Amino acid sequence: MRKATVAIVGRPNVGKSTIFNRLVGERISIVEDIPGVTRDRIYSQAEWLNTNFNLIDTGGIEIGDEPLLMQMRQQAEIAIDEADVIIFIVNGKEGITAADEEVAKLLFKSNKPIILAVNKVDNPEMKHEIYEYYSLGFGEPFPISGAHGLGLGDLLDEVVKHFPTLEQDQDDEDTIYFSLIGRPNVGKSSLVNALLNEERVIVSDIEGTTRDAIDTKLHKDGQDYVIIDTAGMRKRGKVYESTEKYSVLRALRAIERSDVVLVLIDAETGIREQDKKIAGYAHDAGRGIVIVVNKWDTLETNDKTMKEYEEKIRAHFQFLDYAPIVFLSAKTKKRLHTLLPMVKIASENHAKRIPTNVLNDVIMDAIAMNPTPTVKGQRLKVLYATQVAVKPPAFVIFVNDPELMHFSYKRFLENKIRDAFGFEGTPIKILARKRS
Repeated sequence: MRKATVAIVGRPNVGKSTIFNRLVGERISIVEDIPGVTRDRIYSQAEWLNTNFNLIDTGGIEIGDEPLLMQMRQQAEIAIDEADVIIFIVNGKEGITAADEEVAKLLFKSNKPIILAVNKVDNPEMKHEIYEYYSLGFGEPFPISGAHGLGLGDLLDEVVKHFPTLEQDQDDEDTIYFSLIGRPNVGKSSLVNALLNEERVIVSDIEGTTRDAIDTKLHKDGQDYVIIDTAGMRKRGKVYESTEKYSVLRALRAIERSDVVLVLIDAETGIREQDKKIAGYAHDAGRGIVIVVNKWDTLETNDKTMKEYEEKIRAHFQFLDYAPIVFLSAKTKKRLHTLLPMVKIASENHAKRIPTNVLNDVIMDAIAMNPTPTVKGQRLKVLYATQVAVKPPAFVIFVNDPELMHFSYKRFLENKIRDAFGFEGTPIKILARKRS
């Protein structure tokens, strides 16, 4: 089930970033009393009444022809396109401005649920001054204070009422759902087309949960797959293509619904910082991951090229040391046959469950090889371990004192678990707990 998406929109300097930080519970956006500080959309996760949702903080919409203001408007328009619900923020200390009215016109065209929030209402007396905001045409305005956290509960109660039903048909546990993420022009669409044109493949289109996107069924070598489409651009296609950041929210949505995520890298242009950011979303979400180096046909290769390129990837993606690397060309279909078997392995490992007795044998052998550390005269004692979850696999190790479990020793145990059981293509989580 994919999460709903909420965009915070408004002209500059009305307090959008402060409210964003309040809702996500940490200072992610830069908060500064200068118009235009937040120039890019910023994404995070938020939760209200056990409902998780994506939250977008936008740069202020300001009407004008200056390049920066045009870019900020484009960013906000993309966020409006992507959102299921929009929070329209105005400044309660300044009244309705011409810029507010222009933003309101833009929002009316979206045909999305719009919740009007009047920010900087810092004391109860000011609540009587918000009635003028009814004239904007979005119904009852909600008085809030981002600086003091006032009124946000009532605002969020209204926001979640407008969340659409986002059910996902993923009942068949034998079907592997995978998506392709990466920077623009790394070849996501080409790779999807190459996979669908493979011989002996049964292809049918089914409607996906992502608006205006199509999920595609694929049957290959006795295995059913569903390719989650992230490549389909909607109306402002040129705007999406003009910025690498367009891909972030689409990647997040696709990742949520995937068993395995293919992180695409362009062999010709090499590794960019954006590649690492996008891969980090999949890693943080605990999905199976396969790194795919596309356009391998564009390089002059010898018997050392692949190994050298792999070493470069490992150096840049140290947090993905478990992810296999596949080199291929979607254009020529060179080495394309190596991709789906690796996707299947990553999916199987992502859902793998280890019997408790076998797991403890491995843990105790590891401790015998490398005894537990001593911290301030107190030695860590590992009592037993058990697997508590899959997708991704998660293990709880019960100890005498979790504070004694140093990161390096936890990493050592993780490596021993991987040596014994594989888990190629999936992150695993290890949690230290004190036995009650």
